Amino acid sequence: MRIPFAFCLLLAVTAVTARAQSPYESSADFARYAMKLREQAMMKVEPQVFVPTSSRTSTLRYPWKTNIVTTVFWIGEQPTENNPVPNTKSSWDANWISNYGGYDTPDPSRRRKYIPAGFTPRQNPFYVALPYNDVTRGQFKPEAALVIPWFKREYAGPGKSVCKGRWIAVRKGNRVAYAQWEDCGPFRTDHFQYVFQNERPKPNLNRGAGLDVSPAIRDYLGLQSTDVTDWQFVEVRDVPAGPWRNFGDNNHFVIAQRQSQQQRLAQETSSTADKAKK
Repeated sequence: MRIPFAFCLLLAVTAVTARAQSPYESSADFARYAMKLREQAMMKVEPQVFVPTSSRTSTLRYPWKTNIVTTVFWIGEQPTENNPVPNTKSSWDANWISNYGGYDTPDPSRRRKYIPAGFTPRQNPFYVALPYNDVTRGQFKPEAALVIPWFKREYAGPGKSVCKGRWIAVRKGNRVAYAQWEDCGPFRTDHFQYVFQNERPKPNLNRGAGLDVSPAIRDYLGLQSTDVTDWQFVEVRDVPAGPWRNFGDNNHFVIAQRQSQQQRLAQETSSTADKAKK
């Protein structure tokens, strides 16, 4: 780093003054004393690098994660050699299959319009898994508040995940599906450097897969059981109309529609009661 002449002159004067005041008698002692003064002065000039102690809020859109090996998984899936963990429960829902309403069959012949033909799902059939869980043993992981961009905004209490239900866009070619983050994987639940930062997915049994998608996403995008897609986080306000808005007690759009209907019904009931009093 190039130091301005004026600063060097100030440093020299400081050193001379310090020599007159210094308790050090030998030239060697004084040299060490002068070097210490120089280092302290340099600390005030050179930029310092600190380990972050708070999260940063970006005004930019979340970046796309491109060319990510993507595999298909489903609620109720049984363990296999390349998928040793059954999907009867998720990282955040011990009763996932029950709360969903049943087995989310991947068999295309038993599906209709992106949902199972046998029942109407009680959760959004457009769901994904990413290899990070912000909670362990009922507590947030130490890095969660620092690495999750929306942590402060979405915080709802100790150990209550701010990742569950988060919306993402999944792109294949010129088609984009939207889905909610409802499980953790494939294989890992600790890779925040990939999910929120710039690392690539780690090697694993599924060709380094970094994203699991539901049968509904597979059908909408026309994916193979193992494919390559791009994905990014999106805000609820940026999710366009589509089949991903239609079902689910966990779906922001279904919840908003129900609340609107309830408000309208309450207004109609109140209006009817007022008329009856007249």
